[in-house]
Amino acid sequence: MSILGYGDYRYELDDSWPKIPEGWTIGQGADKLGSKSEKKGSTFLGVSDVAVDSEDRVFVLNRDAHPIVVFEGNSGQFVNSWGENEFKEPHGIHIDKEDNVWTTDRQDHVVVKYTKYGEKLTEIGERGWANSSVTPYGTENFIGGPFCMPAGVTIASTGAIFVADGYGNRQVHRFSPAGELELSWGISGTGPGEFALVHNVDVDSKDRVYICDRENSRVQIFDYDGNFIEEWRDVLNPGDIHCDRQNLVYVAEQGTPTGVAPNGISIFSESGELVSRFRGRDKGFSQPHGICTDSRGNIYTAELSSPEYGGGKTVLKFAKI
Repeated sequence: MSILGYGDYRYELDDSWPKIPEGWTIGQGADKLGSKSEKKGSTFLGVSDVAVDSEDRVFVLNRDAHPIVVFEGNSGQFVNSWGENEFKEPHGIHIDKEDNVWTTDRQDHVVVKYTKYGEKLTEIGERGWANSSVTPYGTENFIGGPFCMPAGVTIASTGAIFVADGYGNRQVHRFSPAGELELSWGISGTGPGEFALVHNVDVDSKDRVYICDRENSRVQIFDYDGNFIEEWRDVLNPGDIHCDRQNLVYVAEQGTPTGVAPNGISIFSESGELVSRFRGRDKGFSQPHGICTDSRGNIYTAELSSPEYGGGKTVLKFAKI
């Protein structure tokens, strides 16, 4: 087994993880998503995102018959599944400090909070209704209220809810813990505070907000109130970002279908120093679309597996050495 990464952050791909129930597929068929899905025959297959709870259980959000599948992080044993007929196109998942599960539905335009057993607690947005603004010339200017194809969600230490309102709008929204809109920022563009696609979001222990500006191939960092701090350019089409308890920042790099921009994982300190990296399909990646870590420092990635990206394994575990 080859060693991936370098320095203090080296890993091995665990080919035995997870142990999928017999007869099941994980992220292999959007046409199985249920009656709510409008993506029959979609090429957007695979696992969309992953998150880890306080017991190191891994929640796999995927576009298949069982939208949320839970595995033990250590052993890979199946725990349970839920979410059937809940999603049109599941996209992002986050687990807060109380082990509540937050998801985004890109096609239903909602953010939903569940218990870890799948009981719905809160819903933000109006299902099936996309909010975006149109210029006098009839073209989208990508600035609108919540939501238009939201991509990611995270929870700050204050309980505030940050949403990457990503594919239709080019905005970040902050909601109060009660779900009231407090702040929005972002427009379409390439400058500071401008976005090409707000693909995902996370916050560190200081409540700095990290945004995957995927199509601009950069990470932008803001303070709690949306003021621009800095950008990181040493990334390749970042699909997801995860800040661990030590303020290490893990970036899932989607790369390109042709491999001109390789896909992989880059790990940074909070100051932006690169501390480890491994890239390339020979490392096991198909197209890393989501990323998270557990208490042991193991890394889990969600992989899109459409034919154009090689159709590889849909969820990966990189065990820390």
